[in-house]
Amino acid sequence: MSGAGTIVRKADVLVLGGGPAGAWAALAAAEAGARVVLADKGYCGTSGAAASGGNNLWYVPPDPALREAAIDAREAIAGGLTDRGWMARVLEETRHQVDRLAGWGYPFPVDESGVERRGSLQGPEYMRRMRRKVHRGGVLILDHHPALELLADGDGAVRGAAGVRRQEDGRPWEVWAGAVVLATGGCAFLSGAFGLNVNTGDGHLMAAELGAELSGMEFSNAYALSPAYGAHTKGLMMQFARYFDEEGRELPAEGLTAGRRRIARLLADGRPVFARLDDAPVELREAMRQAQPNYFLPLDKAGIDPFTQAYPVRLVLEGTVRGTGGLRVAGTDCATTVPGLYAAGDVATRELITGSVSGGGSHNGAWAISSGTWAGTAAAGFALTGRPRRPRSSPAGRAGLRPDGSPGLAAADVVKAVQEEVMPLERNYFREADGLVRSLAELDGLWSAVSAGLTGEGREAMRARQAAAMVAHGRWMYRAALAREESRGMHQRVDRPGADPGLARRIRVGGLDRVWTAPEEVAA
Repeated sequence: MSGAGTIVRKADVLVLGGGPAGAWAALAAAEAGARVVLADKGYCGTSGAAASGGNNLWYVPPDPALREAAIDAREAIAGGLTDRGWMARVLEETRHQVDRLAGWGYPFPVDESGVERRGSLQGPEYMRRMRRKVHRGGVLILDHHPALELLADGDGAVRGAAGVRRQEDGRPWEVWAGAVVLATGGCAFLSGAFGLNVNTGDGHLMAAELGAELSGMEFSNAYALSPAYGAHTKGLMMQFARYFDEEGRELPAEGLTAGRRRIARLLADGRPVFARLDDAPVELREAMRQAQPNYFLPLDKAGIDPFTQAYPVRLVLEGTVRGTGGLRVAGTDCATTVPGLYAAGDVATRELITGSVSGGGSHNGAWAISSGTWAGTAAAGFALTGRPRRPRSSPAGRAGLRPDGSPGLAAADVVKAVQEEVMPLERNYFREADGLVRSLAELDGLWSAVSAGLTGEGREAMRARQAAAMVAHGRWMYRAALAREESRGMHQRVDRPGADPGLARRIRVGGLDRVWTAPEEVAA
């Protein structure tokens, strides 16, 4: 993207993404003595999933018995894919950093005994304070600066990134750095439909273009319930819900997994499902509204009191935002398989602490804090071993930026085509081999077309890259789903209903033109 008018900056560490993981990474790198630039495609402090509502945290006091119990509880449902050492590290790092957050003045609520309750955060206040702390730490924050591609030197090490400014005239920018932390979030397949400032997996694409591996992509089919009038999926609300069919008959309470599958089956068959939050204690209802105002907003606009009136629900595909897949973590410092590139938050796999089930806000919130801290510290160490220099090789970006043939595709059409293959419950929730193969054939053909003819200039380049990333993500997800010939956690194969003990290992995936999969090697 270099050329006349390109704005060029230099740093030791470049952090891409301004959500919690990016903010903690930038702060950690600055505290390690690095010159840090943080570039966010939105406004750091308000963009991303955490900034708009309440966030639970996997926060456990430093009591060995309590922590062992917390790890045991997660391990019991995680499908044998977690790592107890990583879980213990996350619990300790989260406690340490959240305690620091309290010292910076975050207003945690106090219980009747006068003890602060640190197991949840209000997103707007949390991210407002994190932005201020990052800024005061000397980090240069570049708002509305989406990154489109990574820059690498002749040895294959990452040395910065390039993108465009969303404001003004869409001028290109580059940051030359000694190391990069990717904290760009996961992939939510709904996002591209409305051009929202949410995640499309573009960080995964940028890393894969340099050969980075991913893991857990078969666990990218996280569907969550939301009011049919909106897209906010707050599982905490639904613990108080009862469900009904279109005749008003209550659906049987079958437990979370079985109940969700019954709801999914009805919705897949085109039959409406309704929820009512009448199991919520009366004294708790106002607190629920205050904690999650965005959940109630579309219901209020529709004139529905969800505590006394049934409202229609739908299942929203949240991909790796709520799922567990992402860039494979190759070391305890959150390094990827590419030198100089580190992953934090939803862009990285969370299998190590969540396994084959959804991370949810609790574990994802803790992972963002911990992985961001580790990645930022390690990136600073890597960068400070040598001064940043201009990359000797060409920028890495291809699909959506530098087509092989004549441009002929629109980003919106590409997004629609991806959504037709990955969003229907019959294809991605109720999986079976024949359907996966058919969808992969469509997505593989779409990738060839995207590589040959999708492009954009200025701000349109961002939409082209996001569309290309969604295609790539769909192909990784379904290849991994075919490779896991069983049902485990979120990954449910109708044609392989049982779990295979021999497949209790993580699955690596990578490649772009040719996608490959391989089981993760088990240490001797």
